[in-house]
Amino acid sequence: MLRTLAIRDVVLIDRLEVEFQSGLAVLTGETGAGKSILLDALGLALGARAEAGLVRHGAAEAVVAAAFEIEADHPVHAILTEQGIESDGNTMILRRVVSADGRSRAFIDDQPASIGLLRRVGETLVDIHGQFENQRLLSTATHRMLLDSHAGLDPVRLDVEVAWKTWRNAKAARDAAEEQAATARRDEEFVRHAAGELTAFDPKPDEESSLAKTRALLQSGEAVIESLTRADGELAEGRGVEAAIGAALRHLQRLAAKAEGLEPASDALERARTDVGEARAFLARFGRSIDLDPKRLEEIEERLFALRALARKHNVTTNDLPRVRDEFVAKLEAIDGGAGGLDALKKAEAVAAAAYANVAGRLGKARRDAAGKLDTAIAKELKPLKLGQARFATAVEALDEAAWGPSGQDAVDFRIATNPGVPPGPLNKVSSGGELARLMLALKVVLARADRIPTIIFDEVDAGVSGAVASAVGERLAKLAGDFQVLAVTHSPQVAARADHHFRVAKADAKARAITRIEVLSADDRREEIARMLAGTRVTEEARAAAQSLIEGPTR
Repeated sequence: MLRTLAIRDVVLIDRLEVEFQSGLAVLTGETGAGKSILLDALGLALGARAEAGLVRHGAAEAVVAAAFEIEADHPVHAILTEQGIESDGNTMILRRVVSADGRSRAFIDDQPASIGLLRRVGETLVDIHGQFENQRLLSTATHRMLLDSHAGLDPVRLDVEVAWKTWRNAKAARDAAEEQAATARRDEEFVRHAAGELTAFDPKPDEESSLAKTRALLQSGEAVIESLTRADGELAEGRGVEAAIGAALRHLQRLAAKAEGLEPASDALERARTDVGEARAFLARFGRSIDLDPKRLEEIEERLFALRALARKHNVTTNDLPRVRDEFVAKLEAIDGGAGGLDALKKAEAVAAAAYANVAGRLGKARRDAAGKLDTAIAKELKPLKLGQARFATAVEALDEAAWGPSGQDAVDFRIATNPGVPPGPLNKVSSGGELARLMLALKVVLARADRIPTIIFDEVDAGVSGAVASAVGERLAKLAGDFQVLAVTHSPQVAARADHHFRVAKADAKARAITRIEVLSADDRREEIARMLAGTRVTEEARAAAQSLIEGPTR
């Protein structure tokens, strides 16, 4: 709820700070004292349009800061998190600075914010109801949500949202499969050829490198064999390395009985003789593996050149060819067996569509049932507010399939007819601003728990009424204040008498310039102000007695 409103250099206000509490607070004062300026200033902090004319004459800029106390589960936290704005979670300060040239800046908890974000946040914190202004309840965008919340249909609406997403996902999967199948059919001849060609060729990972090495070896086959032969000859020249090592071992073995400690040398020579034998055997095998047949070299070169040509054809590296082959094979399988998979996706979509239609249909029926009950409840509120001839109607109409969505298959529209024999029309088409303001009050009373905005402001909701109707307005404002913070700008003593807190707005002279001041009234001052509202400029004892009677009126 709104805790403080600090204003500097806005029209007739030089510096002003007002503290607010829960319950019903009224602002009274003479016409032109500046009550509307307070609402204009608050509107700036909530993201309303800024104009240079709001800056006090002679000042460089106007500044308005509104501090709010926020509950932990309030939707505004999600908005701030989405926008990357940090908040302490308990309080929030919305600040607007308007320069004399009309430019403005916005801040949320001293962090720069766009005017659009400020307005979005403000709409979750304060609901202002005045004559002929653009109000939330006039927007059909809110009507469906309010009806659902009032009727306790939020769980069903959540089921509809889940079913809608499931259906949309199933449809997207089917669309993607159909598009893929259509593309595959268009390219079927190429896919079949490519899959067959690559499968027959059967490229191997890293095959190009292997073929290139083999090609290089075969091209130098005779030279390699000659080198191998020479290497083996070096090992076998004269007595040969193996024979020499064997002779050395025999000498050491004869010394073994006469001299200790020669075992390491004998072991090393034994290993060397084994290694030399293995090396000569490997050289012999390697030499035999070299195929000097020119056809073998030709085969290797043909395979290598074909591999590279295939890679160029598909614009990939030779190492990517196995992957490309697998992809073409998969596409071919999709073409040959895709009909079954597509049929399965179509069936899944149909099941999801039927599930959505079922739960959305149940929600629609519940909405139509709830609409009648809502109309009855609001009708009871209209009569005491001098709107007994008005007929409120909640229209629940089926949408075209193209307009279905996560909130169901229905459009909800609050309508009103203020004259007999006239069909109900949009709320903002009622005949007068006073009727509209009282209609908004009736709606708020009935829909209070369905709308989570914690602070409600009524600007002259009692305009044009008096007596019993004004008392009914005050009673309903006090009833709303049991659940919400309510601020009311009023000229009605009957409304002012129901307040928990009373502020008086007045003009004062400061340095030959009129300024607006606001004061919190004590019990005696409050009685005097209500007596003034009853009697006019000359306050009599009778007026004071009547004011006291209103204050001590029906128990809230």
